[in-house]
Amino acid sequence: MSLKKKFFLLLDLLMIAALIFFDQYTKRQAVIFLKDKPAYNLINGILELNYLENQGAAFGMLPNQKVFFLFVACVIIGVAAYVLLKVPDQKKYTILHFLLSLIVAGCIGNMIDRVRYDYVVDFIYFVRINFPIFNVADIYATVSAVILIFLLLFVYRENDLSFISFKQKRYRELK
Repeated sequence: MSLKKKFFLLLDLLMIAALIFFDQYTKRQAVIFLKDKPAYNLINGILELNYLENQGAAFGMLPNQKVFFLFVACVIIGVAAYVLLKVPDQKKYTILHFLLSLIVAGCIGNMIDRVRYDYVVDFIYFVRINFPIFNVADIYATVSAVILIFLLLFVYRENDLSFISFKQKRYRELK
């Protein structure tokens, strides 16, 4: 593994740690300032801070499925780690490092809540569109996943992603 690759992976880990810290900090602030209190309007009729203990996924789907959510998060983190280890250290892949680090940080941020509390602390609510209440980790994971899908569909070509292979190389190919 090249020195440049190690540097990218170290940056990934530092970014993930900082993002998790920020997510947990905002959730802690939500517990301190919003729990058992009425919603706090940031932009009247549009955006408010509203404390919610979410035991499910978006829209409260699949409530009380902690083991399932932890399993899915572990799979996502595993796949992201695999890809981060395989990504070439070329400039055109820097955005992949960033997006995958955001996804991992979002998964870990919500995993921490599920393990500690059996629910996820949500507190950001778009009133105008009645969007589900969410948190910073959700923003990391959702926005980065959407951008990643866009990149995979419209920017990167198949040969740009040839470094991602789950196939075993045959002995002859290694010579």
